[in-house]
Amino acid sequence: MNSVLSSLLFALALTLAVEVPLAALLRVRGWDLLLVGLINCLTNPVVNLLGSWAFLSLPPGSAAPYLCLAGLEAAVLFGEALLFHKLLEYRRLHPLLLSLILNAASFAAGELVVLIRSL
Repeated sequence: MNSVLSSLLFALALTLAVEVPLAALLRVRGWDLLLVGLINCLTNPVVNLLGSWAFLSLPPGSAAPYLCLAGLEAAVLFGEALLFHKLLEYRRLHPLLLSLILNAASFAAGELVVLIRSL
């Protein structure tokens, strides 16, 4: 399998493995829980593909790839919060806080994988 495709699939699988159970722990239930997963299936490949492009194409050693990644993560944070607000019946947490918690956890899990792979 193509290494880019396998990398994207791994990142999506990791995100789903972190965010869906965490959302369930936060008492997101039923259709809302499925929607959390489906929303991630839309946003995760885009942010990972564009993030990879940034690190491969922008000047190495500069802040540009990191700024691009920060912008992508912010767009996902607010985009998912908007989708959570519009589509989910879940109201225990504000959609922005829910998005922040879920995305922070999956981002941290991804960084942990990168750290472990580098050892």
